[in-house]
Amino acid sequence: MGGSALLIDTGPVYAALDRRDAHHRACVRLFEEAEGALIVPQTVVTEIAYFIARGPGAEVETAFLGDLAQGTLIPEAVEPGDWIRIAELVWRYQDLPLGTVDASIVAIAERLAITTVATLDRAHFGAIRPRHVDTFDLIP
Repeated sequence: MGGSALLIDTGPVYAALDRRDAHHRACVRLFEEAEGALIVPQTVVTEIAYFIARGPGAEVETAFLGDLAQGTLIPEAVEPGDWIRIAELVWRYQDLPLGTVDASIVAIAERLAITTVATLDRAHFGAIRPRHVDTFDLIP
């Protein structure tokens, strides 16, 4: 990654927090080795909190909130101009279906010129063609 910003999807954060997840070790390693800013769209923050509440519970959710409070994970707001792009992406990729949360990742990546996305969702993010790069670099 070389110090550049990394945009984070729900899967890697959840997997890193839940020791029972099949991707736990790879995702913990991803966050330990990351050198740049770890940016998490606020739509993703909400989705992560939802899944944690349904699964591992309050202790894991508290750890996640601590990562946000300490700046380990940096929340990024969806700006007013992002919403039209999110709608365009949801419409364009309705056959996937893409959905608002994944589309928000794309819109924010385009706005911030981020090319690397941490995701476990290769099907969606591998199919998307963002405006600012031919394809995303997907990790882990």
